[in-house]
Amino acid sequence: MTFVATMLELLDAFDDFPQARVLRERTYEGLTGTVVDVGCGSGLAVGELAALGATAIGVDLDTDMIEIAAERWPDCEFHIADVTDLPFEDGSITGYRADKVLHDLPDPEAAVVEAHRVLAEGGRAMLVAQDWDAYMIDSDDPELTRDLVRDRADGVQHPWVARQYRNLLLDNGFTDVTAEVHTIVWTDEAALPMLANIGGRGPWLDEQAARAREDRLFVAVPFILTTGIKGS
Repeated sequence: MTFVATMLELLDAFDDFPQARVLRERTYEGLTGTVVDVGCGSGLAVGELAALGATAIGVDLDTDMIEIAAERWPDCEFHIADVTDLPFEDGSITGYRADKVLHDLPDPEAAVVEAHRVLAEGGRAMLVAQDWDAYMIDSDDPELTRDLVRDRADGVQHPWVARQYRNLLLDNGFTDVTAEVHTIVWTDEAALPMLANIGGRGPWLDEQAARAREDRLFVAVPFILTTGIKGS
């Protein structure tokens, strides 16, 4: 079995995971009217939001991802744009969704400011992401595992940004801000591509693969879901 996967393969595998599907559907709650999904990737959320009756629009800076999204969801609208400079007029959007996006930005707060600009009064912002420094992985070598998780987190521009979502919303004009944690658990080989992304090939990954074969693998990742309403 090959454990190395492209980013698109990793995203598709995650999106197909039942627990991830439940979390994704949770992020759609309260998003109605004209909804923008920033960092939309392959466009899955855009397609699903459209099926729920929203006028869903996808935005991503990656031209390849936008091409894939347009191929997969030909009836939906997609734009190549920076999440800190969205192609929408002030107050023209009623719902805003950012899933696993802000940690890769040089300035996550700039994206929240932009979300506030494009949202209409009473519009809802929905932010969700994993906490990169809180991956829980059972291993015969806890010290190495801790180092690998920390190294992977250090490779992300803002690994703790999900912990900061509540304050970012409160500090930038949002009210009724709520935060909740959803922990996704893997116990089989479906986790191996993600683990390869953390530890690379070698004895550590081999141990995890053996755990998967023996039904002894345990990986848990907390996702923080934060939502707020644009105040007057």
